[in-house]
Amino acid sequence: MSRGRTPAPSDVVRFGIVGCGDVTEVKSGPAFQKVSGSALTAVMRRDGAKARDYAERHGVPRWTDDAAELIAGDDVDAVYVATPPSSHLEYVRMAAQAGKPVYVEKPMGTTLQECDAMLGACRRAGVPLFVAYYRRALPRFERVRELLQEGAIGDLLRVNATFTYDNSGDPGNIRNSVETGGGSLPDIGVYTLGCTRFVTGKEPEKVLFADIRRENGVEVRTEALAQFDGFTLTSLTSMRMTPYQNVSFHGSKGVIEVVTGFNPLVHSDAELRVTRQGQLTETLRYPGANHYVLQVEAFGAAVRGEADFPCPLEFSLGTQRFIDMIWAAEG
Repeated sequence: MSRGRTPAPSDVVRFGIVGCGDVTEVKSGPAFQKVSGSALTAVMRRDGAKARDYAERHGVPRWTDDAAELIAGDDVDAVYVATPPSSHLEYVRMAAQAGKPVYVEKPMGTTLQECDAMLGACRRAGVPLFVAYYRRALPRFERVRELLQEGAIGDLLRVNATFTYDNSGDPGNIRNSVETGGGSLPDIGVYTLGCTRFVTGKEPEKVLFADIRRENGVEVRTEALAQFDGFTLTSLTSMRMTPYQNVSFHGSKGVIEVVTGFNPLVHSDAELRVTRQGQLTETLRYPGANHYVLQVEAFGAAVRGEADFPCPLEFSLGTQRFIDMIWAAEG
């Protein structure tokens, strides 16, 4: 079941969303409608009534309960896959077979093998594949990267990263399901693991320690210690703790700390602090905003051939490798 189609100017990329759940309500969905040069023209959800409700509330011209129908539509130039991780491979393959660029939510897949299969399908079809690691585009992490490159805190020795929240009161949450690819590392750990790799430009050499707590087979809390060239990363992620986001970079001459507020449906304020010789020397504040806008702008520009996408596929694959290394080090 579906309704109406709408034409668009040739310079506008028309996007279709497969899986219009929570993340598309106030984050990615509105971003497609706010960015110049893009339009959200169709949405799909297996529950047709929910797809129709979403379309009517957000002013989307077409809705459907059939992913193949959405992807094949002549009103869709590019596909955004926002379903649970376990179904990403299926829908990425469908988009590739239809010859349409595809933008897939994080984590890219549930295993490195699935990620490689997506990449292979898109390469064979000659279509681009992008992954929604939007934090690479955030100004605060760009600033951390600059500071580290400038040697602002001397030699980097240690990174401490914590990202926690509590979804224990929501048994229907896909993050609490093994079948859908849930777990704290795939859900929020990808941010801290990816952030460390991005700002330092280095990859993990070895995971020295991993302590993982599971509930009904789902990894809900993970603490890991990883060795990089010259520094270590301590990472704590949990879906069963008070909401908290903090990443700090400890060097021989100072500390850089990024503290971010947390709300599962909005992007909160953040603050970057630089301390040298015990003195606070720099404070930058970043107001909350819909940061998906930056990624959607980049995605549209890449589809139009105007610029490279800021998150290379190798970065996305590297994050999955890192997750696999942590799981392999358990015990």
